[in-house]
Amino acid sequence: MARSPSIDVSEISPMAWRLLRTAAGYEQRGVERELDDVIQAHVSMLENDRRGLSQSRRDALFDLYASELTDEQVRALVDVF
Repeated sequence: MARSPSIDVSEISPMAWRLLRTAAGYEQRGVERELDDVIQAHVSMLENDRRGLSQSRRDALFDLYASELTDEQVRALVDVF
């Protein structure tokens, strides 16, 4: 899925990040296997609002999750949570 230009990954809430990952069918460790530059600790920190990730890592995570979801699913999770 091409990213909707209206989604700013820096504005996605920790809860929405967690829900996007889960809806896309990934466990935190599974993300490590898919993205070379992201480890489970990065995902955990982002989802627990303990520390932000670099723009490039957030972009990579979003693209990974969004590739498994419809635009409507992504928009609902980002907008509601």
